[in-house]
Amino acid sequence: MNLLLANQREMSVKSILAAVFAGTLLIVGSAHAQDKTKIRFTLDWKYQGIHAFVFWAQEKGYFAAEGLDVNIDQGTGSAATVTRIVSGTYDAGFGDVNAVIQLAGTKPGEQPKMVYMVYNKPPFALITKASSPIKSLKDVVGRKLGTPAGGAAGQLFPALAKSNGIDPASVPVVNMAPNLQEQMLLTDQVDFSAVFTVTSYINLLGMKVDPDKDIRWIFYSDLGLDLYSNGIMVSQKLVKENPKAVAGLVKALNRALIEVAQQPDAAMAIMMKVEPLMNADLEKKRLLYAVKTHFVSPETDEIGIGAIKPERMTKAIGTLVETYTLPNTPAVADIFDPSFLPPKSARELKLAM
Repeated sequence: MNLLLANQREMSVKSILAAVFAGTLLIVGSAHAQDKTKIRFTLDWKYQGIHAFVFWAQEKGYFAAEGLDVNIDQGTGSAATVTRIVSGTYDAGFGDVNAVIQLAGTKPGEQPKMVYMVYNKPPFALITKASSPIKSLKDVVGRKLGTPAGGAAGQLFPALAKSNGIDPASVPVVNMAPNLQEQMLLTDQVDFSAVFTVTSYINLLGMKVDPDKDIRWIFYSDLGLDLYSNGIMVSQKLVKENPKAVAGLVKALNRALIEVAQQPDAAMAIMMKVEPLMNADLEKKRLLYAVKTHFVSPETDEIGIGAIKPERMTKAIGTLVETYTLPNTPAVADIFDPSFLPPKSARELKLAM
């Protein structure tokens, strides 16, 4: 009987200890979950192959490893990313640095900070049908321009026009939903469109249009606008209150971007989980087109992807201040903060081609 009682007591003690241990694990697990910094992240556009690096960082656990819980939403335009962050709806996003410059020039201190440049070469262009009478920029006067309201290319058109001696007011603008941009051009509802090359080039392929033969392209960079473009930006609040989270976000996305460029098929497999209706072949082409044409350049070979050259940014700021008659001229430090970048050795992007 004493032996039975002893066994019962031992089992009771073990049960209590097991319950305590399980409770401790639960508390620790909850504490770890609560410790993660929540970041609301907005993309620049609808889901595309070029966004694979953001979802790669999530899928591979790179955000979690940095103590981050990142929620990712689609965007409505790369310039709109700025207003989404300024409103407080989002903490970070993928958007256009030129919209940051314009805001800093009108409302200093409210603008988000760019912390990682992705598009080293600007993907801004005007497109029209090859049969169109618009053969050069001077031919757009009086012609209808199509652009989504939040599209960076459309918002930068006045800068392109003014720098080439054209009054932007002489060009009527028609706004449309992002997914209707190419369609409205092809059906003659607009005469030309201001586009992101990586979006429209592949969209046209998907519409069975040959973007090289059937479409005429007028690139902003060929007409004097040597601007940077999309990158990772964060709110002023996040920079001030949680710089560790900003550094972790940049580290995770940098690692993901480099790996995605090397493994495009695996990247598309992740994107198909995000958007099953996506055309994986077209989106892979979009990703590779963007990386080869806009992400990687002689400049990134020199300074590493994610970084900028201050003198080039200074020139871009000056161009926008003059074009839009901005009341303030932001400093480069007001626009881009390089302090969160990983070392250059960790930011070398070479294509596996």
